[in-house]
This record gives sequence, structure tokens and C-alpha cells, in this order.
Amino acid sequence: MIEMKVAGIALDAITRSPIVLLKDASERRALPIFIGQEQARAIMGPLEDHKPPRPLTHDLMVGILKAFDLTLERIIIHSLQNDTFYASLILQQGETKKEIDARPSDAIAIALRTNSPIWVMEEVIADASIPVDRDADEAEQEAFREFVSELRPEDLIKRFGKNES
Repeated sequence: MIEMKVAGIALDAITRSPIVLLKDASERRALPIFIGQEQARAIMGPLEDHKPPRPLTHDLMVGILKAFDLTLERIIIHSLQNDTFYASLILQQGETKKEIDARPSDAIAIALRTNSPIWVMEEVIADASIPVDRDADEAEQEAFREFVSELRPEDLIKRFGKNES
């Protein structure tokens, strides 16, 4: 799993649909997730430090978590099936943990309100992420190719030793 942060909300140039954009810590990969207008507003609220006069749905959920002494340990965006992302809330109460199915947009909105980490499975990132820093990716690939081209079996044996049985 890779921890990601909300980079912001963008609009798709063609459909004008909102997209929540997650980025990894190195800001080399971005994960765009299409969401609805209401979900975009729910995510933008905490990003802009906006406090509504009355609790909205996600604020209500955070209130319920607090009332029952539940902690949102993290959210996990765990799969992508037929262009639909799936997520879970990992809740903790004392020593007990529970996993609750959630839409990624709702999970992200709650995570932002509770300062909880957002994790994404590597398979999801591999399937749906977009490169942000192509130059850094290419430099890293070139460095790896150079390393492999200069690698000799003797170096591996020296580094890892012989496995004698």
C-alpha cells in the first residue's frame, strides 16, 4: 500500500466532471478519481478549512465516530473494477478493528475531517495512476538500466554470499 494525499479537485476538460486528485509522497504519481458535484463540495470543505453552520453528512459521521469512541485509523482504496473504485474505512475502538465498505469520495471526505491517512493498494495505482514527473521517472529508469548493465554475477555472490546447503 502507498500513502497518498489529496492534491485537490479538478474538472475534467471534456465532461466538466469533478475529479479528486491523490498524489503520493514523492509527487511522482497521481491517482484521478471521478466524483460527483456534492462529493467534490464535501472534499473541498476541509481542504479550504470551511466549517458549515450546521453539520453536513460527513461532519455528522465524524460526530458519530467521536460519540462512540471510534477512531478512523485509515482509509484504503483497495480495488478498481469496471472503472469503479472501491474503498474501506478502517475503524478502531480499543483493541477492536472494523472494516466498513465506503465510496472513495465519502472515505476521503471523512479522512480529511479526521486527519486520517489515505492508503491506496499498489495494484490500483498501477492500473489507474498517471505519471506526474516523467523526467524523474525516465532518470530513475536510466539509472536502473545502467546499474543492471554493469552488474556482474560475482558482485551478487559477494553481496549476498553463497547459499550452501
